[in-house]
Amino acid sequence: MCELLGMSANVPTDICFSFSGLMKRGGATGPHKDGWGIAFYEGKGCRVFHDPFPSAQSEIAKLVKNYPIHSKNVICHIRKANRGRVCLENTHPFMRQLWGLNWCFAHNGQLKGIKKILIPTHFQPIGTTDSEHAFCWLMSQIKEQFPEPPKQETMLWLFIEKLTAQIAQLGVFNFLLSDSKSLFAHCSTKLVWIKRCSPFGRAKLVDEDIEVDFHKIQHNNDIISIIATRPLTDNEVWNVVEKGTLLVFKNGLIKYQSSSSYKDSQTNI
Repeated sequence: MCELLGMSANVPTDICFSFSGLMKRGGATGPHKDGWGIAFYEGKGCRVFHDPFPSAQSEIAKLVKNYPIHSKNVICHIRKANRGRVCLENTHPFMRQLWGLNWCFAHNGQLKGIKKILIPTHFQPIGTTDSEHAFCWLMSQIKEQFPEPPKQETMLWLFIEKLTAQIAQLGVFNFLLSDSKSLFAHCSTKLVWIKRCSPFGRAKLVDEDIEVDFHKIQHNNDIISIIATRPLTDNEVWNVVEKGTLLVFKNGLIKYQSSSSYKDSQTNI
């Protein structure tokens, strides 16, 4: 399957360190050689890079690794194709616009029969993946339910939780989603996260011989949460997300966590 990488921070932060580890898994230390992509939010703007070639050999990936783009929300994906051919239009993350906002989505897993069961209305896929189909259906449902942005953001969070439960019935649905304000992370089978804040320490990548002392580069008030399919470092303790859980990150903190059974509609704010 594919692998995901996300970041939520309270200040614009670069993701070069974590991305350096993930890109190695795209054809070097891992089998995810069928394309990759990354989206950086800068205010309402979104800077997106896609490449259908392995990230471990991609010149674009090298640029992203060495060029510190600062963002508060980032979504990244490396692909191991199972449905849909290897091509640019099938690389994640996918992006659509709603309420004047750029929404980005990346998925890890397979969703059996989704193209016949859940039919998107307002948004249509460009490529042939079940992932983009799921994203278009989800966005269509949000637009129908909320033609205008809801007055309370928790209403949106709970509705996305409901849609997630419906899609997850069709298979493996690990995903990252952002509307530029929040970062949604859902675990169907495997997802981990770590929060880095003061006092900062050292971190060493698993897939690359790189070690960073965050104490020297971050400020005391900085809060950065990294979400990934598998831990990217071997000297830090990563939190394992319980299967069936939806997390909503804002400014590096978890603002909402669903129950694993999807029965709890109370927010943890």
